[in-house]
Amino acid sequence: FHLAAQPLVRKSYINPKITFEVNVLGTLNVLEVLKEMKNEINASVIITSDKAYENVEWIYGYKEDDKLGGDDPYSGSKGAAELIINSYIKSFFQDDSLYISVARAGNVIGGGDWAQDRIIPDSIISWSKSQTLKIRSPYATRPWQHVLEPLSGYLHLGIELLRKNNICKNQAYNVGPDSNLNKTVEELLLEMKKYWQSVKWKIDIPKESNMKEAGLLKLTCDKINNHLKWYPTLDFSKTIEFTVKWYKNFYSNSNLDIYKLTSNQIKEYTKLAKEKQIKWTIMN
Repeated sequence: FHLAAQPLVRKSYINPKITFEVNVLGTLNVLEVLKEMKNEINASVIITSDKAYENVEWIYGYKEDDKLGGDDPYSGSKGAAELIINSYIKSFFQDDSLYISVARAGNVIGGGDWAQDRIIPDSIISWSKSQTLKIRSPYATRPWQHVLEPLSGYLHLGIELLRKNNICKNQAYNVGPDSNLNKTVEELLLEMKKYWQSVKWKIDIPKESNMKEAGLLKLTCDKINNHLKWYPTLDFSKTIEFTVKWYKNFYSNSNLDIYKLTSNQIKEYTKLAKEKQIKWTIMN
C-alpha cells in the first residue's frame, strides 16, 4: 500500500518543488521497486487523490475515466503521478505476476489529524483555546468521509488483488461516501457544534490570493460499488461524531487513553459495517 505524500493543497503553493518530488518521484520510486520485485510482491494498491481530476466545478460526480489534471501544485502532482502509474501498468504490469490498482479518495477526516490549514484540526485547535475560528470558504462543498471508510476500501481492494480477481486488476477506483455526505464547510461546522459546545466562528474574506482551492468537488463511486461491493458505513452525523469525540477525549481529563479510544472506534465501525452486511466484513 503506497499512501506516502505531501497531502496539503496550500502547502503545495509554498513548497511546490517538494510537493512534486514527494508525490511524483516518490511514486516513481515505488513503481520501480514493484517492477524489480513483481515476482515477489503479488499485489499493490497505490493511493492518489480525488484532486487528480481536472476540476471544472460541475455538479456531477467525477468518474474514473474523467480527465485528470490539476491547477494547483498538489493536484498537478497527483495528476502527474497518475500518468506515471498508467505508463508503468501498460509497460511492465500486463502479465499476472503483479496485480495493481489505483484508489482515489479525498477530504478524509478523523481523530489525530493536526495538519495546518485543514478545517477539522483548525476548528478543534481554535475551539480548544476558546478562540474564534476564521473560515475562508464556508460554502465550499466536499465529500467528507471518516478515515476508516477509505481504509476499509483499500484493504478490501488489496485482498481482491491478492486473490487474483481480474475484474480489479490494473483499475482505478474512487473511494468515497454517499452523495448525501457532500456538505458545505458551514454544514460541517454546525454538525461539529453538536459535540463541542460554546464554539465561535466567523467568515474571513481574505485578500485576493493565488492560492486557489476548489469550491465544489464530488466523486461517483459506482465502480467500486459494482466491482467489489464496497459501500460506506457511516452517515454524515456518525462521521462527525466519531471525529469530534476523538478530539474531545484528547483534550479532556478522561482516563480512556487515545490508543484505547481509537481501537474502540475501529471496533464500532466494524460492528456497524457488519450490521449493514458490507462484503469485506463477511468474506472468508
